[in-house]
Amino acid sequence: MSSLVRLSNAPLVRNLVNHSLRSARLISSSQKNRDAATLDVSKKTAASSSGAAASSVGTGRNWVSYGFDRKDETNDRSAMNASFFFTVTLCLVLGSAYWAYVPDPQLQDWAQREAYLELRRREAAGLEPISKDFVDPAQIVLPSDEELGNTEIVI
Repeated sequence: MSSLVRLSNAPLVRNLVNHSLRSARLISSSQKNRDAATLDVSKKTAASSSGAAASSVGTGRNWVSYGFDRKDETNDRSAMNASFFFTVTLCLVLGSAYWAYVPDPQLQDWAQREAYLELRRREAAGLEPISKDFVDPAQIVLPSDEELGNTEIVI
């Protein structure tokens, strides 16, 4: 509360306003009458030339094409709206929703769940998580010492 009382002090506020006015540069951007060029054209000539100019441009105002149709503003705008609708709404939104909820094609989630269930079953039965005789040793063909040579064996 005391800081509000101090802020309402008139000399302090006056100094802040004076300082901000001294450091600000006020620029007027309005068009001056002496800067505007005027032409004296008869009404008949002005009407015929403005009609021709409006028909050649289309709408008579400054228009920048979106790149879909360079001659007609309405076709250009509707083509732009349609392309963005299809791109954003259909491709990005619906495509990402489909991709998020599509089933697992390689069954990785199912395989991981089954592995956890099998580990729990083996722990409950008092067995090792993975048996050292998972594959029958008689079916494994190992190379001889001569075939291995100087190959380093890491276990």
